Amino acid sequence: MIPSEPIRRAAGFSALRQFVKTASDTSKRQRGEHCEMCAMLLPEVHPHLVEPATRRIVCACDACALLFDNPAQMKYRRVPRRIRRLVDFQLSDAQWNDLLIPINMAFFFHSTPAERVVAIYPSPAGPVESLLTLESWTGMVADNPLLATMEADVEALLVNRLAPQSGFSEPEYFLAPIDECYKLVGVLRMQWRGLSGGAEVWGHIQRFFADLGQRATPVRGRGMEKIDHA
Repeated sequence: MIPSEPIRRAAGFSALRQFVKTASDTSKRQRGEHCEMCAMLLPEVHPHLVEPATRRIVCACDACALLFDNPAQMKYRRVPRRIRRLVDFQLSDAQWNDLLIPINMAFFFHSTPAERVVAIYPSPAGPVESLLTLESWTGMVADNPLLATMEADVEALLVNRLAPQSGFSEPEYFLAPIDECYKLVGVLRMQWRGLSGGAEVWGHIQRFFADLGQRATPVRGRGMEKIDHA
């Protein structure tokens, strides 16, 4: 049975909470973040773990994160840091419209607790889960074989099909760590103003994707080969 929208939305709030800025969060960062496993003080850039059952993102030090490289029978999984930009991703407008996602941003990942691929899109209220049929995902994988290699729970297909009026010239597709995807949800939720979102939110989203693109490795051949810049 597919859960109601409030339940689906609530399922992602534990992950989103990592990226929503409050006064107490700001104070915590000023004091320094700590590993949630051993309490060691962390640098600004540090590994994350995810708890698949709750989708909660956990900060960790390098030593503790190494303990979760093998996901078998573990409560947490280590989130990878690699980011790949799929320069020749195949997804037609008709295929996208068939997904019935109300905005032109979403991410897709395989949830082991749910035993299926989950589609989530950002909203002013937080992450919202959308129904994704097996046929839709199977078709996307057939057109883009690299999707079959995504790591369950920790890696996602992140889609940006925002229009030029939002500052983007063409669609962008990434295989990205799941924490980056929830970070995007946090950006939209924190910056959204009023009914339309306001002018500033799109600038923040542009900067998010620009930064992601700078850190990504471009791949081609339907995602099977790196682009040689030599």
